[in-house]
Amino acid sequence: MINSDYREDEIVEGCLQGGRKYQKLLYERYYGSMMGVCLRYTNDREEARDVLHEGFIKIFKNLHKFSRGTNLGAWIRRIMINTAIDHYRKSAKHPNLVEINHAIHEADIHDVVSDLSAEEILAMVQKLSPAYRTVFNLYVIDGYSHKEVGKLLGISEGTSKSNLAKARAKLQQMILKSRVVRKIEGENYA
Repeated sequence: MINSDYREDEIVEGCLQGGRKYQKLLYERYYGSMMGVCLRYTNDREEARDVLHEGFIKIFKNLHKFSRGTNLGAWIRRIMINTAIDHYRKSAKHPNLVEINHAIHEADIHDVVSDLSAEEILAMVQKLSPAYRTVFNLYVIDGYSHKEVGKLLGISEGTSKSNLAKARAKLQQMILKSRVVRKIEGENYA
């Protein structure tokens, strides 16, 4: 349970003073939302937990660089995303990167997504290859441009666009397959 008796600035100050109690409070306050970020970039919960812990180590080591009066949650989120990207760079072999000048634009998925739970969508995103998943997360969820994605991952803008198009196509296939399965299961129980 998150203790909301402490203000954010109190927690930051306590962490800066080396207080374990305050480090625990900061960790507990941001664990859930940052685990969500890490899950989007990794294959499973265990890998996400590793990235999360590595990210919190960076947060505690660099908390003195945090500009007070700015958004602590956004600062922490940025560190988690960067930690996930670093993890991706270290572990990925980039088997699905294809250099092209223009990406094929796939049709957007319609209201089919509204039938799915957040957990189902996350599970589908996690089934994407690391290259596709990372580009998808950075571009679609975290709002980076293809140029920024390219710089972060060391790939071209065209490769970023290509991987996004392929990620969307694979997600669309998974969503449509899920819809067919639901329809069949519904008919079997009717």
